Amino acid sequence: MAVVASHLVELVDAVRHSTETDRTVSIRGLSTRVVLDHELTGRDPDDIVHAPSGVLDFQPDEMIVRCGAGTRLDDLRAVLAEQGQTVNVAGSGTVGGALARGWSDVHRLGRGPIRDVVLEALVVNHRGRLVRAGGPTVKNVTGFDLVRVLVGSLGSLGFFGEVTLRTRPRPLESRWYVIDGVDRERLIDLQRRLFRPTSLLWNGSHLWVHLDGHPRDLDEVMEPLDAARSDPPSLPPYRWSMTPTEAL
Repeated sequence: MAVVASHLVELVDAVRHSTETDRTVSIRGLSTRVVLDHELTGRDPDDIVHAPSGVLDFQPDEMIVRCGAGTRLDDLRAVLAEQGQTVNVAGSGTVGGALARGWSDVHRLGRGPIRDVVLEALVVNHRGRLVRAGGPTVKNVTGFDLVRVLVGSLGSLGFFGEVTLRTRPRPLESRWYVIDGVDRERLIDLQRRLFRPTSLLWNGSHLWVHLDGHPRDLDEVMEPLDAARSDPPSLPPYRWSMTPTEAL
């Protein structure tokens, strides 16, 4: 059990009170990821709690940031952008909400799943106790990686109170392209010719490609492929995810 820091006292006390009085409790951020039917129509909890917000520590040289789980993603990105960095957590809402939902976006192919972003978490469990999972650096993580289980658990295993995240450099440019007339054989050929795309989206005839990097490098790669600059395709908020090989 971790020592309760001052900014986490309110969350811990609120959960502990609900537990002691046999009341149902749920944690809530901005509710931007409450989209499934049973979540919209289910029974409301007796108590609603909120995680602390704000950036607590940012170490650009180590490429890690520590913040309250209630921190707005837009605010976190603004702080990281001042040092030319970002974090692989897409969408709006709060940090804790994104991690509790655990949805990776369409850039998972090149940037990895959202669970890989979290190095350490302080979580309030069902007894109102603060538990530390993971460590501030990869080297310090030994044994079972509890953080990976917490990401995507929807708060059923505990409420995120504070997290340490892995940051990444902001690319000089990010672009979407679309290539028409892509059948299965051409798709396989394009996969071999594209260097580390962050996203490949194929509907059977059109291929949308997303690349990060230097503008000149992107031009040199895509011009010979008859690719046109494009907006990303319209997609539902959630879907099955698979590798290109599995899709074929």
